[in-house]
Amino acid sequence: MFFDIQTLEKQKIRFDQVFAPGSIDFLDADLRQAGDLRASGVAELVDPFGAREIRVRGDLRGAMEVVCARCLEPIHVPVVCSIDLFYRPMARIAREEEVALDEAECEVGFYQGGGVELADVVREQVTIELPMRSLCREDCRGICPACGKNRNREACDCRESFPDPRWEALRDWKN
Repeated sequence: MFFDIQTLEKQKIRFDQVFAPGSIDFLDADLRQAGDLRASGVAELVDPFGAREIRVRGDLRGAMEVVCARCLEPIHVPVVCSIDLFYRPMARIAREEEVALDEAECEVGFYQGGGVELADVVREQVTIELPMRSLCREDCRGICPACGKNRNREACDCRESFPDPRWEALRDWKN
Protein backbone atom coordinates (compact mmCIF):
# COMPACT_ATOMS: atom_id res chain seq x y z
CA MET A 1 0.00 0.00 0.00
CA PHE A 2 1.33 3.40 -0.97
CA PHE A 3 0.51 6.57 0.97
CA ASP A 4 0.32 9.05 -1.87
CA ILE A 5 0.84 12.70 -0.91
CA GLN A 6 -1.84 13.82 -3.41
CA THR A 7 -4.47 11.58 -1.79
CA LEU A 8 -3.36 12.56 1.72
CA GLU A 9 -3.96 16.23 0.83
CA LYS A 10 -7.66 15.38 0.49
CA GLN A 11 -8.19 12.74 3.18
CA LYS A 12 -6.60 10.40 5.68
CA ILE A 13 -5.86 6.88 4.51
CA ARG A 14 -6.91 4.06 6.80
CA PHE A 15 -5.06 0.78 6.38
CA ASP A 16 -5.41 -2.78 7.57
CA GLN A 17 -3.01 -4.88 5.56
CA VAL A 18 -1.62 -8.37 6.01
CA PHE A 19 1.85 -9.13 4.70
CA ALA A 20 2.36 -12.82 3.94
CA PRO A 21 5.77 -14.42 4.59
CA GLY A 22 8.18 -13.51 1.82
CA SER A 23 6.32 -10.39 0.70
CA ILE A 24 8.78 -8.07 2.51
CA ASP A 25 12.53 -8.36 1.97
CA PHE A 26 14.18 -7.78 5.35
CA LEU A 27 17.67 -7.62 3.79
CA ASP A 28 19.04 -10.10 6.38
CA ALA A 29 19.37 -13.82 5.64
CA ASP A 30 18.92 -14.69 9.33
CA LEU A 31 15.59 -12.85 9.58
CA ARG A 32 12.38 -14.40 8.21
CA GLN A 33 8.68 -14.01 8.78
CA ALA A 34 7.23 -16.86 10.87
CA GLY A 35 3.70 -15.95 9.82
CA ASP A 36 1.59 -13.06 8.63
CA LEU A 37 2.44 -9.51 9.71
CA ARG A 38 -0.65 -7.35 10.18
CA ALA A 39 -0.37 -3.55 10.06
CA SER A 40 -3.41 -1.42 10.79
CA GLY A 41 -3.90 2.27 11.42
CA VAL A 42 -4.11 5.59 9.65
CA ALA A 43 -1.82 7.79 7.54
CA GLU A 44 -2.39 11.53 7.33
CA LEU A 45 -0.76 14.65 6.03
CA VAL A 46 0.55 16.94 8.74
CA ASP A 47 1.45 20.26 7.21
CA PRO A 48 2.87 22.59 9.85
CA PHE A 49 4.59 25.51 8.14
CA GLY A 50 4.41 23.78 4.75
CA ALA A 51 6.54 20.81 5.84
CA ARG A 52 4.26 18.24 4.12
CA GLU A 53 5.00 15.58 6.71
CA ILE A 54 3.27 12.23 6.50
CA ARG A 55 2.28 10.79 9.87
CA VAL A 56 1.69 7.05 10.12
CA ARG A 57 0.00 5.76 13.29
CA GLY A 58 -1.23 2.29 14.12
CA ASP A 59 -0.32 -1.16 15.34
CA LEU A 60 1.86 -3.95 14.04
CA ARG A 61 1.45 -7.61 15.02
CA GLY A 62 3.07 -10.82 13.86
CA ALA A 63 5.98 -13.16 14.43
CA MET A 64 9.48 -13.36 13.05
CA GLU A 65 12.01 -16.17 12.93
CA VAL A 66 15.57 -15.35 13.99
CA VAL A 67 18.54 -17.53 14.89
CA CYS A 68 19.75 -18.09 18.43
CA ALA A 69 22.97 -16.17 19.05
CA ARG A 70 24.60 -19.21 20.74
CA CYS A 71 23.38 -22.37 18.99
CA LEU A 72 22.14 -20.93 15.66
CA GLU A 73 18.79 -22.74 15.93
CA PRO A 74 15.74 -20.89 14.59
CA ILE A 75 13.46 -19.30 17.19
CA HIS A 76 10.17 -17.43 16.89
CA VAL A 77 9.97 -13.91 18.28
CA PRO A 78 6.60 -12.15 18.54
CA VAL A 79 6.34 -8.63 17.14
CA VAL A 80 3.73 -6.42 18.79
CA CYS A 81 4.24 -2.68 18.64
CA SER A 82 2.61 0.67 18.16
CA ILE A 83 3.58 2.84 15.22
CA ASP A 84 3.75 6.63 15.37
CA LEU A 85 6.12 7.91 12.73
CA PHE A 86 6.70 11.12 10.80
CA TYR A 87 8.16 11.32 7.30
CA ARG A 88 9.37 14.53 5.66
CA PRO A 89 10.18 15.08 2.00
CA MET A 90 13.82 14.33 1.21
CA ALA A 91 13.97 17.59 -0.75
CA ARG A 92 13.93 19.51 2.55
CA ILE A 93 17.42 18.25 3.41
CA ALA A 94 18.82 17.21 0.03
CA ARG A 95 21.36 19.87 -0.83
CA GLU A 96 24.82 19.96 -2.30
CA GLU A 97 26.50 20.92 0.97
CA GLU A 98 26.53 18.90 4.17
CA VAL A 99 23.69 19.67 6.54
CA ALA A 100 23.73 19.13 10.29
CA LEU A 101 20.58 17.47 11.58
CA ASP A 102 19.20 18.56 14.91
CA GLU A 103 17.90 16.05 17.46
CA ALA A 104 14.28 16.39 16.34
CA GLU A 105 15.21 15.57 12.73
CA CYS A 106 16.96 12.37 13.85
CA GLU A 107 13.59 10.98 14.91
CA VAL A 108 11.95 11.72 11.55
CA GLY A 109 12.11 9.56 8.44
CA PHE A 110 12.38 10.98 4.96
CA TYR A 111 10.59 10.07 1.75
CA GLN A 112 11.39 10.64 -1.91
CA GLY A 113 8.88 11.10 -4.65
CA GLY A 114 5.17 11.07 -4.05
CA GLY A 115 4.84 9.36 -0.69
CA VAL A 116 5.64 6.44 1.60
CA GLU A 117 5.27 2.71 1.02
CA LEU A 118 3.66 0.80 3.93
CA ALA A 119 5.96 -2.21 3.41
CA ASP A 120 8.96 0.07 4.05
CA VAL A 121 7.38 1.29 7.29
CA VAL A 122 6.73 -2.30 8.42
CA ARG A 123 10.30 -3.41 7.53
CA GLU A 124 11.75 -0.54 9.54
CA GLN A 125 9.55 -1.15 12.59
CA VAL A 126 10.13 -4.91 12.67
CA THR A 127 13.88 -4.38 12.47
CA ILE A 128 13.77 -1.86 15.32
CA GLU A 129 11.49 -4.00 17.52
CA LEU A 130 13.53 -7.20 17.36
CA PRO A 131 16.25 -7.68 19.97
CA MET A 132 19.79 -7.35 18.69
CA ARG A 133 20.65 -10.74 20.14
CA SER A 134 18.11 -13.49 20.75
CA LEU A 135 18.51 -16.72 22.71
CA CYS A 136 16.42 -19.86 22.31
CA ARG A 137 16.49 -20.14 26.12
CA GLU A 138 18.48 -18.53 28.93
CA ASP A 139 20.57 -21.64 29.59
CA CYS A 140 21.44 -22.28 25.93
CA ARG A 141 24.79 -24.08 25.88
CA GLY A 142 25.62 -23.07 22.31
CA ILE A 143 27.90 -24.76 19.82
CA CYS A 144 31.19 -26.40 20.80
CA PRO A 145 34.00 -24.28 19.32
CA ALA A 146 36.16 -27.38 18.74
CA CYS A 147 33.83 -29.96 17.14
CA GLY A 148 30.82 -27.81 16.16
CA LYS A 149 28.19 -29.95 17.90
CA ASN A 150 25.10 -28.28 19.32
CA ARG A 151 25.61 -28.78 23.08
CA ASN A 152 21.87 -28.52 23.70
CA ARG A 153 21.29 -31.74 21.72
CA GLU A 154 24.36 -33.82 22.41
CA ALA A 155 27.39 -33.79 24.66
CA CYS A 156 30.86 -33.68 23.23
CA ASP A 157 34.16 -34.93 24.63
CA CYS A 158 36.10 -31.79 23.81
CA ARG A 159 38.22 -29.98 26.38
CA GLU A 160 36.38 -27.13 28.07
CA SER A 161 39.41 -24.84 28.29
CA PHE A 162 41.31 -23.85 25.21
CA PRO A 163 44.74 -22.44 25.95
CA ASP A 164 45.51 -19.12 24.39
CA PRO A 165 48.69 -19.55 22.31
CA ARG A 166 49.70 -15.96 23.05
CA TRP A 167 50.52 -16.99 26.67
CA GLU A 168 52.74 -19.98 25.75
CA ALA A 169 56.00 -18.01 26.16
CA LEU A 170 55.04 -17.01 29.71
CA ARG A 171 54.00 -20.57 30.58
CA ASP A 172 57.48 -21.81 29.54
CA TRP A 173 59.14 -19.03 31.53
CA LYS A 174 57.25 -20.01 34.69
CA ASN A 175 58.57 -23.62 34.50
